[in-house]
Amino acid sequence: MPAAGDEQPISTSDASARPGSSPFPASDRPVPAAEATAGASRWPAAERGWPLPRAVLVLLGVAGAVVAAAGLRSAAGIVGPAFLALTIVITIHPLLAWLQRHHLPGWLAVTLTMLVTYAALLSLAAALALSVARLATLLPTYQPQFTDLVDQTTGWLGEMGVTEEQINAAVNQLDLNRLVGVLQQVLTGVAGIVSDLGFILVLLFFLIIDSSTFPQRLAAAAAQRPHLVGALTSFARATRQFIVVSTVFGLIVALADVAALYWLDVPLPWLWGLLAFITNYIPNIGFVLGLVPPALLALLQGGVRQAVLVVVAYSLINFVIQALIQPKFVGDAVGLSISLTFLSLVFWSYVIGPLGALLAVPLSLLAKALLVDADPDSRWLDPLIAPVHRGVQNRRGREG
Repeated sequence: MPAAGDEQPISTSDASARPGSSPFPASDRPVPAAEATAGASRWPAAERGWPLPRAVLVLLGVAGAVVAAAGLRSAAGIVGPAFLALTIVITIHPLLAWLQRHHLPGWLAVTLTMLVTYAALLSLAAALALSVARLATLLPTYQPQFTDLVDQTTGWLGEMGVTEEQINAAVNQLDLNRLVGVLQQVLTGVAGIVSDLGFILVLLFFLIIDSSTFPQRLAAAAAQRPHLVGALTSFARATRQFIVVSTVFGLIVALADVAALYWLDVPLPWLWGLLAFITNYIPNIGFVLGLVPPALLALLQGGVRQAVLVVVAYSLINFVIQALIQPKFVGDAVGLSISLTFLSLVFWSYVIGPLGALLAVPLSLLAKALLVDADPDSRWLDPLIAPVHRGVQNRRGREG
């Protein structure tokens, strides 16, 4: 009989033979799911598989985003034209695919696609440069009307109780020659765009050649990274739909604006139609940017009444086409909420410049594809950044 102070080791077989005892050691015994969940929440983040606390990871992510934005801004002169060329190739690729499907030789299909792309870009650049140059020569002829308008405004402000010193300070800031100087700067910017156009044309040459075999390479990569390839394919499809729809409705809006300006006898109607066409790619504020110049010129040409008519005509055209019809076609392509679209406009304009305003939607679609669509664990963000109607549909689809 063992002594009272001696302890006998208990084997696993003895423990399993006892009623109510567990056949596993304490360290190997299974843990119920509820207990495991409660216990996991008590462990530090590092022991659950997170190398750092979540707050630190968020801060590191934000810091990385700031560094990336700063790098993009420092290379805006390359990133902006390069992404514009990529967007053009994505938009024009169905033409290349159509030519290939009709059994044209590869070199001929690529050559025809290049000719169509180059002709469209060079025509648009030439029309813009000539129109801005014509405006710069026309504005000095409105110096008398500008002086009369300033005098009328000064008298009206005096009747409203504004002091003469304040009026003189405001009038000194108004000078048509300054506006001409601004237009000269715009012309210098157009020359810079022409120089960028050379880089864009050269880059388009190589991108169009590569795009002839890019679908096959994507299909090969899908075997290893199906989610990433699917996200990039969705990005290309959404970007193409956005550009095509914006181009079609931009042409309709531009022609309607030109007809209205001809009817109101506003100078340079084709320039303002071209401006309306370009600003149609800018979300939220594109309409205002396309409206202000012709309204100001109408104010100098025919007074307040003509300027008001221009504003009314533009507003009606914008409301019917851009507010009622176009969103039904563009809304599903963009997949971004109104607030996020506006913030993306501000962000990309700051990072890349004026070209970022034109490319705000495609750039945001690319960021969404890489950060949300390519990662299945991030798909929960999609209903939060999508338009209201799409978020409701996604929620109903999951509930169903």
